[in-house]
Amino acid sequence: MRMTLKVELKPGERIVIGRSVVTNGAARTQLLIDGGDPVLRERDILQERDADTPAKRIYYTVQMMYMAGSIEKVSKIYSALTRDAVKAAPSMLPLIDRINNHVLTGALYKALREARSLVAHEKGIFEHAERSAGVRADGASDG
Repeated sequence: MRMTLKVELKPGERIVIGRSVVTNGAARTQLLIDGGDPVLRERDILQERDADTPAKRIYYTVQMMYMAGSIEKVSKIYSALTRDAVKAAPSMLPLIDRINNHVLTGALYKALREARSLVAHEKGIFEHAERSAGVRADGASDG
């Protein structure tokens, strides 16, 4: 049984429904969406050019699976990305396992949400590495 998705859009905010982009007008709007087409808010869409870290590349690949409603076209790329990410940062394994479970059961939106958590985890890894190395966010060293 499908549930109706309720989405509130700010003025000018965009949302992708299936293969269509809907842009909200000047007023706050509430949409009730029935159907099986993928739905992504503009803020949740990662552009390919911005997939510049291992976790973001995984997120982007899962996003492509979700939007296509299929894993076949990118499954080999996804497998290689997740394998390489776990080699580089073993602490990603529990999150990647959860993403994999959702992908394998066809729960691609849940996989996408979990991939968002992976990106946040990776950011924490990078921030910790910067602090440990004494490197500030602006690239200068503390010492």
